[in-house]
Amino acid sequence: MAGRSGGGPGRDGAQRPAERPSAYARWPAERVLSRLGHTLKRPVFALPFYRYSLPGLTAAALAVTPSDPWPGRAAAGTAVVQGGFAFAGQSLRDPAPLWSPPGASADWLAEMHGFTWLRDLRAAGGDAARRRARDLVESWLDAHQTWSLPAWEPLATGRRLASWLGCFEFFAASAQIKFRHRLLASVAQQAQHLCRVLPAGLGGAELIAAAKGLVYAGAALPGGVAWRERGLEILRRELVRQILPDGGHLERSPSRHMAVLRDLIDARAVLARVDDNKTSHAAEDLTTAIEAMAPILRMYQHGDGCLALFNGSCEEDVLQLELVLQRAGGPRRPVGSAPDTGFHRLRAGRTVVLVDTGAPPPRGLDRHAHAGALSLEVSVGHSRLIVNCGARVDDPTWRQAQRATAAHSTLVLGDTNSAEVTSGGLGRAARIAHCRSEQADGQVWLDAAHDGYLRGFGVRHRRRLFLSATGSDLRGEDSLEPAGHRVPSGRLFTLRFHLHPMIRASLARGGDSVLLRPPKGGGWQLRAAGAQLSLEPSIYLGYPDELRRSLQIVLSGVLGPDGAQVKWALRRLDTKRG
Repeated sequence: MAGRSGGGPGRDGAQRPAERPSAYARWPAERVLSRLGHTLKRPVFALPFYRYSLPGLTAAALAVTPSDPWPGRAAAGTAVVQGGFAFAGQSLRDPAPLWSPPGASADWLAEMHGFTWLRDLRAAGGDAARRRARDLVESWLDAHQTWSLPAWEPLATGRRLASWLGCFEFFAASAQIKFRHRLLASVAQQAQHLCRVLPAGLGGAELIAAAKGLVYAGAALPGGVAWRERGLEILRRELVRQILPDGGHLERSPSRHMAVLRDLIDARAVLARVDDNKTSHAAEDLTTAIEAMAPILRMYQHGDGCLALFNGSCEEDVLQLELVLQRAGGPRRPVGSAPDTGFHRLRAGRTVVLVDTGAPPPRGLDRHAHAGALSLEVSVGHSRLIVNCGARVDDPTWRQAQRATAAHSTLVLGDTNSAEVTSGGLGRAARIAHCRSEQADGQVWLDAAHDGYLRGFGVRHRRRLFLSATGSDLRGEDSLEPAGHRVPSGRLFTLRFHLHPMIRASLARGGDSVLLRPPKGGGWQLRAAGAQLSLEPSIYLGYPDELRRSLQIVLSGVLGPDGAQVKWALRRLDTKRG
């Protein structure tokens, strides 16, 4: 993949590419070797005597009790009580055998063995949910006294340790002492194994989640100092690698940014309960990263408080988002741009425009990356108008389609993605040719271009935006500009604006504009010149585990020898508040 865009502005105000630290360039090779080493050791882990190399523990109580402050989903917890397990786009009822049912996807199994659903049982509340949680943990202990896959995969193990210890008060504190002895003995063995194998080829948000589990075990169990220090060593190293200078996470996904921030907040909270000088220094490093990441998470929020849909993200729960930001602390205002991460936020009045102006993450961390260069989203107050289609990252039915350029509010040329979408990430990727923004008297301009269509078509896609000081007038110009190559005239291009499913849309008489009606407030009108306008069906994947039908505005045209240009304007029709 070509180098990421970003960096600070030059003297002329234009965006300059950021130099990636040398560690990034080494990462793919390091991860390959780490994964290979872990894979080669698996036959050793599977030997009967391997369990005897793991420590025994006779404690029945925790030295420190970590907390899990995040709200669960009561309805999902009630379903688990009744035998229903819905993970990764797959629902199984009374699966048998429970921990490896036939037909279960790898993602379903990873969620099942990770036990993050314990907080759902806690949210359901009552003795039935508590007994169910205890029975399921005991069932896992019965089935997995020795190493096996996928139960002991590093990511599942790290998440399980954090979930068991974070929900200890809910399901284990009042249990019989025999159960607590057995539970904590298994925690110690899993922590020792995890300490041996990490990073085990993991990277990005997944490595941070696994390391958090190690920190939890090392803080909670007597004699766990070595585990805690190993987990903190990994976290401190990854903070340098993964958190960019502007505070954005390297994977460029709002949802994964939130997940990493939440894991760092959890690790800091458990460290605050440990009286140790080394721990206090590590907590300071975590605080620095947390305070840098919080404004970027706010930048990703629309007026409804939920997240924008870039690179595998969904809207997320607004209450959980606010809880994350509350616990993160730091400035309460979002930043207007994240040049290293590659996003811009234009805001005027009650209108928010979010634009992807960056290149994909490095290879190995781009599994959830989308081909959405220069895609945008628009919201007014609590109403989203223009969106990207979103993602159901664990659903194989939608995994590839949702990552295509056509699933984003941007331009598609020749029915071709702006980046090569592969099952493991992105192949050929678009680079940002330039990016520049200005503000004056409350008005905002953004000018950016990418080269995703340069090799195949000899043109760059350039997007220029203007947002008025009142926020009631958003104007855009999307151009396909020749770049010294022969332009294949006659190729069809489509400029798409996907609409949120709550927006009612109708094509005006004459077909030169579309009227948009949010659930509340006044209407908006989108007009365009330079392309034929139509209104077509679309799909919205922005809600977790829910697919909604929606509409999209499509502007179609043909590439000429001098390229193409489409001008459009989104204007408010009245002054009512949306």
